[in-house]
Amino acid sequence: MTTTIALPAASKSSFFSFVALLLGAAALALGGVFLRHSELPPTASAVYRVALAIPIFFLLDMLAARAEPVPTNIAPVDRQQRMPAIPVKLILVGFIFSGNLALYHWSMTLTTLANSNLLANLAPIFVVLGSRIFLGKRFKPGFLFGMLFALTGAFILIGHRLDFGSSYMAGNLLGLLTAVFYGSYLLAVSLVRSNYRTMTVMAWSSVGTFIVLLPITLLRGESLVPHTLHGVLMLVALAVVSHVGGQGLIAYALAKLPAAMSSITLLIQPVIATVFGAYLFHEYLSVTEFVGAVVILVGIVTARRFS
Repeated sequence: MTTTIALPAASKSSFFSFVALLLGAAALALGGVFLRHSELPPTASAVYRVALAIPIFFLLDMLAARAEPVPTNIAPVDRQQRMPAIPVKLILVGFIFSGNLALYHWSMTLTTLANSNLLANLAPIFVVLGSRIFLGKRFKPGFLFGMLFALTGAFILIGHRLDFGSSYMAGNLLGLLTAVFYGSYLLAVSLVRSNYRTMTVMAWSSVGTFIVLLPITLLRGESLVPHTLHGVLMLVALAVVSHVGGQGLIAYALAKLPAAMSSITLLIQPVIATVFGAYLFHEYLSVTEFVGAVVILVGIVTARRFS
């Protein structure tokens, strides 16, 4: 006779959402690999990232309409009133995300890659501050300790590559603004995701991102024409794996997980990127980097325990 232990539905949902968040972080980490092999400048690559993903999101949204209808807690009359507002609200979310992408790629040209990566990963601080100031959310001391522990791990992991010389000041400030925008994006998605399907959020927010990024790319004079089939495939992979897969899974998880916890969990992204770097580019971890990765993981586990 065997005994099975059934998890509560809420626990199962939270667990699967957490797994989706980890998979999303892995897909985003692969984006760095695709960008490294892209034949286009970073912002132009970002344009293709969202442009190629838009029709996929809309197709998936149509397929998901029957399986995942509009939430039943919205009255029929309210549904009709809300429908015209869906594109506007979600397009504004895309505007926020475009700020994150544009600033991140811009910062990489004005400071070191390590600086921009580390500063962009300070997003959990701004998510926690935004949740406290605008949503009135309180956090347990154990959760805040886990967040600080994970951030410390990020400093250890990337610290040996940091260079905060005066010549990098502008790029460093842009990197910090990247964290503000990404934290704002996670909060915004967390709020709208409770009312709309995952693919609806991603489709319209991607439209908003494209509306902003295309003019920026054209004004910067960046080329939008890949030269080889390899270059085209890297752009397709960036769109399908990193945007549809990565951001889509994160948006799905944000319907069930708090934005603050999700932002801390996403600190695993540089750990995964480092592993990919070791495997694909022979950029092996030093003892210090390994310690930093372990500290990040311990911080994530601790924060999740007290979330």
